[in-house]
Amino acid sequence: MRKTNVRIIIIKRRSMLLLLAIFALALLLTIFAVFKGNTQPTFNSNSAEYNTVMKRDLLCLMTAYWQYVKGVEKKPDGSVYLIMQSGLKILYDDKKVKSNDEKLKNSDLQDMLEQTYPLYSVTTLMPIEFNPGRNRVYSLFKDMYGQSKEKIEANLTGVRFGNQALRFNRNNNASVALKEIDSELLILTKNLNSAKPFVYPSSGTYSYRNIAGTNLLSTHSFGTAIDLAANGKDYWQWASKSEGMKRIKVYPPSVVKVFEDNNFIWGGKWGYFDLMHYEYRPELILKAKYFSKMPGLGQPWYIGSPYPQDTHVRTYVQVIDEALK
Repeated sequence: MRKTNVRIIIIKRRSMLLLLAIFALALLLTIFAVFKGNTQPTFNSNSAEYNTVMKRDLLCLMTAYWQYVKGVEKKPDGSVYLIMQSGLKILYDDKKVKSNDEKLKNSDLQDMLEQTYPLYSVTTLMPIEFNPGRNRVYSLFKDMYGQSKEKIEANLTGVRFGNQALRFNRNNNASVALKEIDSELLILTKNLNSAKPFVYPSSGTYSYRNIAGTNLLSTHSFGTAIDLAANGKDYWQWASKSEGMKRIKVYPPSVVKVFEDNNFIWGGKWGYFDLMHYEYRPELILKAKYFSKMPGLGQPWYIGSPYPQDTHVRTYVQVIDEALK
């Protein structure tokens, strides 16, 4: 009888240990997913959750690029398009299953906004598959900033950055944002002298070229990105991961915040890290601010946005709801 009781106790302990191990694994996977920034899970395209995410993405695009976006259209086959003032129609989701490389080379709007940009401060490199903003819909950027090198250059204007005269795209208030950043960084680096070597001199803004190793245009080609003072440990193709880790640990978060507050994202929050790189991406900053988590039970899809206080947002919500009903 005593031996039987001992066996029962041993079995119960083993079962308890197994349950604890399963729970710990699930917890670790959840933590890892949050760390990667994948706060937006993948939903079936017919689900209510998918429609919520789609509406939120469209709202961020319309709010960020209000001068260039006209509306939203849903076709009889269910496909959804962002309609530009130019008449261009940009497909939201091609519904194709793609690898990360395929998303980079042939991104739709859903791919571009799939990963939520993290607005919190980071002191370690992101996982290699986490690169919010690296997937770009080039037809969107060409429509706003220029369809060719000549048209882009016609949209460039001079911007003072420290002691340098740089060129940046004036469309969509991109150059205005960079001017504000320059004013704020001059004050910041004066009060925090240790931040200055990370900022000045800039390594450049406009440069019509492809991303290294690809046939895809860099955002520098549109005059909407800036590289700060270069360091050999800043870029994933120049440095090892351990070198990048050391560099990001000492990178001043106050510099990053100045850019993010003015609608720029930082390449230091990419798995393919690029710590000197910042690019003007208001749609990603807006999504991070408004929609970092899914709405609760009974809450409207636009909860988190400045609705109904912001009249533009209120109008866009109505346009989206009407188009996708």
